[in-house]
Amino acid sequence: MAEGLPMRMPAEGLPPRIRIHEVGPRDGLQNEKAVVPVEVKAEFVRRLARAGLTTIEATSFVSPEWVPQLADAAELMPMLADVPARLPVLVPNERGLDRALALGVREIAVFASATESFAKANLNRTVDESLAMFAPVVAKARAADVRVRGYLSMCFGDPWEGAVPVAQVVRVCRALKDMGCQELSLGDTIGVATPGHVMELLSALDGSGIRTGELAVHFHDTYGQALANTLAALQHGVTTVDASAGGLGGCPYAKSATGNLATEDLVWMLHGLGIETGVDLGRLTATSEWMAVHLGRPSPSRTVRALSGITSHQEQ
Repeated sequence: MAEGLPMRMPAEGLPPRIRIHEVGPRDGLQNEKAVVPVEVKAEFVRRLARAGLTTIEATSFVSPEWVPQLADAAELMPMLADVPARLPVLVPNERGLDRALALGVREIAVFASATESFAKANLNRTVDESLAMFAPVVAKARAADVRVRGYLSMCFGDPWEGAVPVAQVVRVCRALKDMGCQELSLGDTIGVATPGHVMELLSALDGSGIRTGELAVHFHDTYGQALANTLAALQHGVTTVDASAGGLGGCPYAKSATGNLATEDLVWMLHGLGIETGVDLGRLTATSEWMAVHLGRPSPSRTVRALSGITSHQEQ
């Protein structure tokens, strides 16, 4: 990487600092067909932390039958006891929560849907039935002083239903907030959002009484819109952005989906805008190159590819 690049050119009206919610170890790896050894997963998390990421979603306490890749959650978490970062985990129900609490987890997430079709496909429940299932999970976590994030998928479009009304998304967001979720992550699960749509939804959530500071955005890059959508969210005041190291992860419901916004691509843009992230881009890129070797394929991240070989010496 040439010295001084990207050049820092701050733009007015943007937050001075962004917290990146790294989802690579969980959302990124969960669709991998070949099982990644638990030791590699643990080292992945450690390297991400050394790169400066302070929130790293480590795993999910789901049934091994649902997500075989994450069947080692109970083995992984004790291996991360010394990692200096927030390590939230996904839990699908009270049983998953109990398993997580027994291992000392201090942050969890639940995963809801804005549409009936995806709720049925992913949770085998209606939207309202899934919310009813999550309510005691959130209540129990909050009673244990555990922080709770609510993921909401299909906020911008659904592969079965098509367009998703903004009011429908707001209703489910409001329900998650009312049951006790302290942060809501708005998911563009099939990557169809555009900047105007992002601004419209954020404005509607403002109008419903949900503060922008309680929101995160989670964009997929299926149509190449993830960074543009992120910038629109930043202009609205959002300060938490989900991303996946190396662009790991994909969506099985969208043809040619390219998966999560790559953390490196996000960091390149943010640093160019003069927005602080605390992330060392060189170390992060080297970490993604290292993981790509373990997965046996190159990273889809444009920034990783552009910097490939330049930073690999930083994380051996």
